[in-house]
Amino acid sequence: MPLGLYISVPFCRTKCSYCNFASDVFSKSAYENYVARVIEDIGRSRELAGQLGCAMDGDVDSIYLGGGTPSILAAEQLRRIFGAARELFRVAPDAEITVECAPGTLTPELIGTLAQCGVNRVSLGVQSFVDGEAQAVGRLHKRTTVLEEVARLRQAGIGNINIDLIAGLPHQTKESWAYSLGETVALGAPHASVYMLEVDEDSRLGRELMAGGTRYHAHFVPDEEATAEFYEQACETLNAAGIRQYEISNFARAGAESRHNLKYWTRQPYIGFGVDAHSMLRAATSPAKAASPSDAQTAALKRCATQNQSSFTACEDCEAIRFATPDSLDAYMSRTPQSMTAVSTRAAIEESLFLGLRLNRGVDLERLRAEFTAEAVAPFEAAISECKRDGLIENVLLESGLLEDGLLEKDATTVRLTARGRLLSNEVFARFLGEEISARGEEVKVGTGHVNPR
Repeated sequence: MPLGLYISVPFCRTKCSYCNFASDVFSKSAYENYVARVIEDIGRSRELAGQLGCAMDGDVDSIYLGGGTPSILAAEQLRRIFGAARELFRVAPDAEITVECAPGTLTPELIGTLAQCGVNRVSLGVQSFVDGEAQAVGRLHKRTTVLEEVARLRQAGIGNINIDLIAGLPHQTKESWAYSLGETVALGAPHASVYMLEVDEDSRLGRELMAGGTRYHAHFVPDEEATAEFYEQACETLNAAGIRQYEISNFARAGAESRHNLKYWTRQPYIGFGVDAHSMLRAATSPAKAASPSDAQTAALKRCATQNQSSFTACEDCEAIRFATPDSLDAYMSRTPQSMTAVSTRAAIEESLFLGLRLNRGVDLERLRAEFTAEAVAPFEAAISECKRDGLIENVLLESGLLEDGLLEKDATTVRLTARGRLLSNEVFARFLGEEISARGEEVKVGTGHVNPR
C-alpha cells in the first residue's frame, strides 16, 4: 500500500496566541541545520523501518509539509527536502503534494518554487477573514492578502486550495463568522477545514482563559455554546454551497477531499519526519486473527511496547507500530530517541472505530469483521448500540437536553455519527477506548496535531 509522507517544519514568523502545536519563532540560522537533519532522517527511514520490523512500501502517493510555516523556508531548502523525498521514494506522478502556508508569505518567487517542486495543493492558515479577529490572535495578514495570494496560486496552476478557519476566536460573533464563511464560499476554494478553538494549557490563549484573565483578548472569546453554534453554522453554510462535510473538521467539493489526511483516518501507512512528526507502519508479519490474545501474546506485547527505539522490534503479535519524534526542537536536534508504541489487534480495532467515525461515511462493520474477525469486533458492538439507543446517558447531556438525538446511526452494516454526534465526538470515541490504549498514556496523533485538531 503506498505511503504518505509528512514533513514537519516547526518555524513561524510569530507564535499565534491560540496555537498549541510544536512550533515557535526561531532564528533563521536554525533553519539550515534542521533541514539537513530532516534530510538525514529521510535517508535512513528504510533502515529504521527494518529495525522496527515494519513493512514500508517505497511507493508514495501523498506528501504533506506542515508546521509551523513551511513557506518561510528558503527556496533552496524546500527544493532539497523534496529532492530527498524523491530520491528515496517512488513518488507517483499523480501524488497529492501539499504545503501549509501562512498568508503573507506567498511571494511570486515562492509560488514558482512550489510549482517547480511539484506542489499541487496549498493549505492556507486564514483562520478568519475579519482583519480585527485575525490580528487579535497574532496573524499578520489581512483579508486582501488572502485574495491576492489565492489569485497568484491559481495563475501558477495550483488551484487545489484549502482554507483553514477557527470557530471561537476572540471578538467573533455570529455575523462576523458568517462573513468568514461567505468569503470562503465566494473564493471558490475546493476545500475548507473548520476547527473549534481548543482551550488547554498548551497555548497562551488557552492558559489565559483557564486562569480567567484578559490577556490575548481572552475576555472576548465566545462561550462554548456560541462556538458550538458557529460550528453548526459552518456545516450548514458550507454544505449548502456544495463544499460538503466528509470529516468532523473537513469539507470539500466533489473529488477535492484531502488524500493525505484520509490516510490517517483510514489507518493507511504514513511516515513523518521532523519535530513532533508521527508515523504508523504495519508490522511486517500481522498477528494471527483471534478473539482475544493469550497470556503469552499479552506478555509479548507488553515487552514490545516498553522497548526503546534502539532495541525495539515488532513482536509477532503487533498489528502495527506507531512512533513519534520529540516535540521540541532541542530534543529533536540532540537526537532524543523516538517514542514507540505497539498496536495490538484490539487497539487496531479501537483505532479503526474512533478514526473511521470521524468520517461522515462512517465505519463498515462487515469490512471490519472481515479484517479482524467477527469475534474480535463483537465486544465493541454493545457500545455502538448504546450510543445509538440513548445518546450517551451522562449528566451533562441530561442537563443540556441533548438526549433527544442519538449520537450514532446505523444503516445496514455501516455505523456513523449523527450531526450531533460529530459535535460530541470525543464522548462517543471514549466508549471504544479500552484499557490497552488508556494505559499507553497518550492520544493517537496524526500529522501536526491530535486526532481532534486545534
